[in-house]
Amino acid sequence: MSKAQTFVFKKTKGKIGNKFLKGTEVGILTTIGRKSGEPRDSPLLFLQEGQRIVLVASQGGRATNPMWYLNLVANPKVTFQTKNGVHALTARDATAEERAEYWPKLDAMYPDFANYRSYTDREIPIVICDP
Repeated sequence: MSKAQTFVFKKTKGKIGNKFLKGTEVGILTTIGRKSGEPRDSPLLFLQEGQRIVLVASQGGRATNPMWYLNLVANPKVTFQTKNGVHALTARDATAEERAEYWPKLDAMYPDFANYRSYTDREIPIVICDP
C-alpha cells in the first residue's frame, strides 16, 4: 500500500482506497514518530470489533517489526481512520490469550498472514487499539 493510496484515502474520507486484495478493508493508522515527533500515516489491514481495532505488525513476514509498530510502542496514543471516521485510540500488544483468539479471525480475514508467520522467526505482534 502506497503514499498515493494514503493520500486518496484521506482526501476522500475513506470512500476511495479503503480496500486491498480480495476486498479486505484498509484504514490509516497515524502514529507519532518516535524520533521526529511528526505524525506518520500507515495504510493497514484491520479487524474491527465494536470500537476495538486489531492490527497485525507483519511487514509481510520480514525479520523486523514495521516502523509504525516501533512508533506506537514509544507512544501508544494513535488515531485510526476508517471509511466511518477517525478514531482516537490507545494501542497495546495483545496478550497470549488475545493472540490465540485473534489469529484465527485474522487468518480468515487475510489468509496471507499465516504465510507471513512462516517467513520469519520473530513473533509477529498483534496490536489491540481501544478507545
